[in-house]
Amino acid sequence: MTHIYNFSAGPAVLPKEVLEQAAAEMLDWHGSGMSVMEMSHRGPEFISIYRDAVRDLRELLAVPDNYKILFQQGGGLGQNAIVPLNLAGRKAQPATIDFVHTGSWSGKSLKEAARYANVNVAASSKESAFTLVPPQESWKLTPDAAYLHICTNETIDGVEYNFAPEIAGGTPIVADMSSHILSRVIDVSKYGVIFGGAQKNIGPAGLTLVIVREDLLGTSLPVCPSAFDWKTVAEHESMYNTPPTYAIYIAGLVFAHLKRQGGVAAVEQRNIAKAKLLYAALDADDFYQNRVALPFRSRMNVPFYLSDESLNDKFLAGAKARGLLQLKGHKSVGGMRASIYNAMPIEGVQALVDYLNEFAGR
Repeated sequence: MTHIYNFSAGPAVLPKEVLEQAAAEMLDWHGSGMSVMEMSHRGPEFISIYRDAVRDLRELLAVPDNYKILFQQGGGLGQNAIVPLNLAGRKAQPATIDFVHTGSWSGKSLKEAARYANVNVAASSKESAFTLVPPQESWKLTPDAAYLHICTNETIDGVEYNFAPEIAGGTPIVADMSSHILSRVIDVSKYGVIFGGAQKNIGPAGLTLVIVREDLLGTSLPVCPSAFDWKTVAEHESMYNTPPTYAIYIAGLVFAHLKRQGGVAAVEQRNIAKAKLLYAALDADDFYQNRVALPFRSRMNVPFYLSDESLNDKFLAGAKARGLLQLKGHKSVGGMRASIYNAMPIEGVQALVDYLNEFAGR
């Protein structure tokens, strides 16, 4: 049987060991006689699952004590509304929110935020076709902005920040890290809020992770629904609204798995090796093209194009026959895209590289 490697951008590949453990525990979690899907979110069994997940995530990312970890619903796109609903109230109305526009997801975020506040595009790489992050010295920031929003890894465009911004004046930075959180070491203290949908590097769709500094709680707009108010969610340990319990359980298994793998620092080194291997194959000649500027190439999401795009369908058919799945690029940009998240083994990347070389006739 052909070995399957799933390069989907999300919902994405999960560690085999995690799926095997979830399968073994499906009907009876730890002798409770219940599946996790059946448990009360307020019962002692699930509370232990939840607290273990929070503890392990805090350890993996070295989250400071003055930050709350929240598990919410609505996905990353939903959080694009929840963020301004929680933070725009920090300033006199109408507040202004700064954005650095580096691709499709930061573009979606600024459009959503404009429903609740004024939006200032402090910098944009649109003129360069979203192939880089504008240098910070070029950003035109608002002196009294409610916050600055950035997307540190653009899943569609394949652009990743290679630096953590430093903003004077106390303006908090909100970072959408949906598609590369837990893939590299970060300094959480440099950000006021970090959020991300789980379905890329953490677990199944339906769960959204929020890490928020405590002083940013309690500033929501009056129209913010109570179930989305971070202060209320934090006070109830993510249990004010019934949380996505099974997704939290799977995320907790992933966190424990990452700890056994040596933690984020060890995983980052493997991700560097995988990305280096794939980009080397794409750069070998002009048969394939990756258009992102070298310093900002994503380690997680690698878009590429065939120089002869009439071969796209043939390429995808050949890849599928070899068990290399979900390589078609996003409909908004075309081409191909290989997402090589934490759970993608280097053997999968090597299989893709072998096919790239074969298809190019090298």
